[in-house]
Amino acid sequence: MAVILTVTLNAALDVTYATGEVAWGGTNRVRAVRRRAGGKGVNVARVAATLGHPVLATGLAGGSTGDLIRSDLDHAGIRHDFSSVKGTSRSTLAVVGGAETTLFNEAGPCIDAAEWDAFLDHYRSLLPEADVVVLSGSLPPGVPDDAYAVLASMATAPVIIDADGTALFAGVRERPALVKPNAEELARATGESSPVAGAQALRAAGARAVLVSLGPDGMLAVTPDGTWRATPPGPMAGNPTGAGDAAVAAAAVALTVDTSAPDARPVPGAPAVRDAQAARESWTALLRHAVALSAAAVRAPVAGDYDAAAYTRLLPEIVIEGDPCPS
Repeated sequence: MAVILTVTLNAALDVTYATGEVAWGGTNRVRAVRRRAGGKGVNVARVAATLGHPVLATGLAGGSTGDLIRSDLDHAGIRHDFSSVKGTSRSTLAVVGGAETTLFNEAGPCIDAAEWDAFLDHYRSLLPEADVVVLSGSLPPGVPDDAYAVLASMATAPVIIDADGTALFAGVRERPALVKPNAEELARATGESSPVAGAQALRAAGARAVLVSLGPDGMLAVTPDGTWRATPPGPMAGNPTGAGDAAVAAAAVALTVDTSAPDARPVPGAPAVRDAQAARESWTALLRHAVALSAAAVRAPVAGDYDAAAYTRLLPEIVIEGDPCPS
C-alpha cells in the first residue's frame, strides 16, 4: 500500500489548554491539558494513519522535547525517523477558551549547515519508499528559505507543500502536485487579495494545483481541470488548530496510487488521467473529503485528531460549485 512521507522541519510538542472564557491579565483555571507530538507534518501523518494509510514521519528533532516527540509517536503507533539536531525542539501552546483558540508558537531550534546537510542525506535515503511527499509547516531558524524547493526537487513522487511566505513561493518553482495555503498565507505569498487570483498566481509560478483553506467558508481548488469551491453545511464549533493539516492528509491520501491494487486510483490531474470527466470527478472527490475531514478536525479537541462520526455525516453534505474547465 502507498506510503505517505511527511516532513516536519520544525517539529513540536503541542500543548493544549482547555479553559472556560479566558481572562487575559487575570488568573485562569485550566480544565484539561493535552501534550502530544505536533508540527504540521506530524499532524498530517497522524490523520492519514487514522484513515488507514501507511505513513512515515521525518524531519528535525532534538533535545528533551525531541525525545518526547519520538516517544509520543511510538505510543501512537506512528512510524517515524527523525534526524537529530543539537538544539531542543520547540513547544507550542494552544489555549482553547470559549469559542476562541489562541496559539503561542516558539521559533524552534537554530539549525546549522552541517545539520541541514545531514538531514538532506537522511531524507534522500527515505525517498525510495515514498509514494507521496508532504512538506509542511514553518522553517526553524538556520534552515534556508528555499528548503522546500530543494526537498521537492529531490522527490520523484508527487509533492504537496503547505507553507507560508517565501518558503511557499520558492517551493512552487519545483512544480509540486499540490500546494495548500490558507487565504492569509496565499495573500502574503502572492500579494493578491483575491483567493482565485492568488491561486492562479501560484499555478503560473509552477504549482500544478492549489487548494486554499477559507476557514469556515470551506475551500477553493484551482486545478488544471477546473476551479471549484466546496462549502460545509455550517460552521463548526471547536478547536480549528490542525484543520488545515487534516485537509492535507485527505489530499495526500487522494494522491496516492497503489499500483498493485485492482482498483488503483489515478492521481488527479496527472498525465495518466486521460479522461477529462474522470479527472474532474477525481478533483471534486478530493475537495469533498478535504473539506469534510477539515471540518471534522475542528470537532476534535487537539490537532491531529478528527471526529469520525462528523466526517462520515458531513461528506454528503458538502456543497461543491465551480467551473469544470481547465483554469
